[in-house]
Amino acid sequence: MATQTSDLLAAAAPRTVDVVRGVADDQLDLPTPCRDYVVRDLLNHLFEVVVNFQDLAEKRPVEWAEKPDHLGDGWRDRFPVETDRLIAAWSDPSTLEGVSPGMGLPQTVVGGMALLDLIVHGWDLAVATGQPYRPAPEAVAELHALVEQLGPTARKMGVFADPPQPPTPTQTPTPGLDHLLTQTGRAPTWPQTP
Repeated sequence: MATQTSDLLAAAAPRTVDVVRGVADDQLDLPTPCRDYVVRDLLNHLFEVVVNFQDLAEKRPVEWAEKPDHLGDGWRDRFPVETDRLIAAWSDPSTLEGVSPGMGLPQTVVGGMALLDLIVHGWDLAVATGQPYRPAPEAVAELHALVEQLGPTARKMGVFADPPQPPTPTQTPTPGLDHLLTQTGRAPTWPQTP
């Protein structure tokens, strides 16, 4: 990634933190653009990403199979603390050197994956709960090449869905975000009307 990963995470994080804080308790069972995930599941996944990518920055192995429930008391206040730790973990330029021992990918790609999840899942949660969301444009711009690179493998593994047919937007999307969402298998105008 051309810009330091921690700078992009720092630009993106507050916008996703605002969305997480804005999720109401009665919205936890609402559907999201992530198939098979309701809001509660997606929040837990995003917590897991933010925590595990702290270890991945230090080239330590992580356990993705464990699925702890992060939504105990004070989860809305804990999420910004964990995102601050994520940013700090990626702030040392040496975190971008070499290959991740746990993932077998260049560390630059691993850092980009953390940023991608923060932005895309921030959008997922925002549209699922009726909140506004405008990601940091500089972060979105950095992710297009990464999504193109990861796309074929991510689709084979079921991480990305196939891109939907280009929708006719009913609102003006954030520049570049609609393409990023489409490439990860999301419809920028979710939910689609029949």
